[in-house]
Amino acid sequence: MPERAHILICAGAACISAGEESFKSALERELKEAGIYDEVKIIETGCFGTCDLGPVMAIYPEGTFYIRLKPQDAKDIVHEHLLKGRVVERLLVKEPELKKTIPTINELPFFKNQVRIALRNVGFIDPLNIEEYIARDGYSALAKVLTEMKPEEVIEEVKKSGLRGRGGAGFPTGLKWELGRKAKGEEKYIVCNADEGDPGAFMDRSIMEGDPHSVIEGMLIGGYAIGAKKGFVYIRAEYPLAIKRLTVALEQARNYGILGENILGTDFSFDIEIRIGAGAFVCGEETALIASIEGKRGMPRPRPPFPVNSGLWGKPTVINNVETWANIPPIILNGAEWFSSFGTEKSKGTKVFALAGKINMTGLIEVPMGITLREVVYDIGGGIPGGKKFKAVQIGGPAGGCIPAEYLDTPIDYESITALGAIMGSGGLIVMDEDNCMVDVAKFFLSFTQDESCGKCVPCRVGTKRMLDILDKITKGEGTEEDLVELEELAYTVRNTSLCGLGKGAPNPVLTTLKYFRDEYLAHIRDKKCPAKVCTALIHYEVIREECRKCSICFRNCPVGAIYKDEDGTYVIDQSKCTKCGICFQVCPFSAIKKE
Repeated sequence: MPERAHILICAGAACISAGEESFKSALERELKEAGIYDEVKIIETGCFGTCDLGPVMAIYPEGTFYIRLKPQDAKDIVHEHLLKGRVVERLLVKEPELKKTIPTINELPFFKNQVRIALRNVGFIDPLNIEEYIARDGYSALAKVLTEMKPEEVIEEVKKSGLRGRGGAGFPTGLKWELGRKAKGEEKYIVCNADEGDPGAFMDRSIMEGDPHSVIEGMLIGGYAIGAKKGFVYIRAEYPLAIKRLTVALEQARNYGILGENILGTDFSFDIEIRIGAGAFVCGEETALIASIEGKRGMPRPRPPFPVNSGLWGKPTVINNVETWANIPPIILNGAEWFSSFGTEKSKGTKVFALAGKINMTGLIEVPMGITLREVVYDIGGGIPGGKKFKAVQIGGPAGGCIPAEYLDTPIDYESITALGAIMGSGGLIVMDEDNCMVDVAKFFLSFTQDESCGKCVPCRVGTKRMLDILDKITKGEGTEEDLVELEELAYTVRNTSLCGLGKGAPNPVLTTLKYFRDEYLAHIRDKKCPAKVCTALIHYEVIREECRKCSICFRNCPVGAIYKDEDGTYVIDQSKCTKCGICFQVCPFSAIKKE
């Protein structure tokens, strides 16, 4: 008997944290009570990408898309949608400008400009079921290379595709594989760098949670191409769901003869192990990652030799990140020309981004290289909440940079982003509005990299600390213009002399904010004011006497007793006691407290 419907429920980390499991239990209970449990197939998938709307689900065959689901919504979905064929309007996406609701997932503006290659299966299959991956051409690319292609032909196809490493550096993937194959030595290794640690980034995590077999297949093809028999996935311990699903996928692949000895009846043998990292950001750097896999402290070493010549245990090692590996199977199946038809002349294909910050639709997106920042922020992300003005986008993680509004029409590709002083990075994209202080933003990212520095080289260990001290001084209103000169000199010194990418990239948020938002630095120094009213030491709260209703709400909520009643009953803030926590400003119902 055919099923009445297939219900795809997002079981990505964001939806799970929003209550997906409770909703699923309620839905199963309602289906049983209605007597149609056996007529409906429920599939828990990876991340749909619409993280801001979770928990979400899509009901097929029509693709009706329901959002922000709660256990109490299950009854209406079962009785109205599944039994009576009526769409539950209140659970649909609302389109306020057009004054309508959006009934199906394919009609969402969020997906309009996306092209999903690395994310082709994420949100559409059960990541714990290898047969669903196989049903969508999974492992067909592996079968093709093992039966129809020589290793050199595989490498040539990847080179022709123009695929560049999606981990941040953008090194040509095919060229890296070619160097790995030509490297001397019988024993070689393949490594998947899944140590995603950028603040606000969740691209690799979502691929591993939603489509782990795509990574496994990519690594198998890479192993065949360079002549390796062993692979490692290095993943941070903070990703327990991804680890669980990847572990299941590996076991399933072994049971199906896709991993292990004589794969698919050929003479190619290959297996993969998971190595769990302790969450050190520096272990995203290749040589530090290698040291960690080997059981040593995760610290980088000078290069050369590069890992393709001397990597794990001194053997040739090819390292690519999760997204890069996920792109390999469709390139092999569809051809290099197909993949290179997307993107720009020098930046081919698509890029996955974690869209976060001050934007209406946070989530996971995949777009063609060359799309503009404006299209991502406004067409896909839905613009800035509350009618606020767009101020900047921070791209590339802690080693990236801040790009201001004047460059919103910049195409997103390696060359254009680098020309502005930022980097593509692994795909973190954080949007900021007029309420963000760019000095504070630079301080946040530098604080992160300073904390994550392994301490091996002096420029990074000492230089980032000194830069952070200067930024802290400026945000407290104690900075001088001479500090800006020193800050800039230090930034270039740290960038040019640090041992690894962490130190070399750490100054980028500082340098780009100094370049594009120098006026904010000067306001902190000259006027002792934070234009965005973020830096606590430079904020001043004051009761507006003519607006005060003498209700005492601010007085009762002040945690330090800094508010008292004046002779006429108006409340006053004692500036000597005020800790500038902002509670009075938040609780006043009459907007009678100003923040300057």
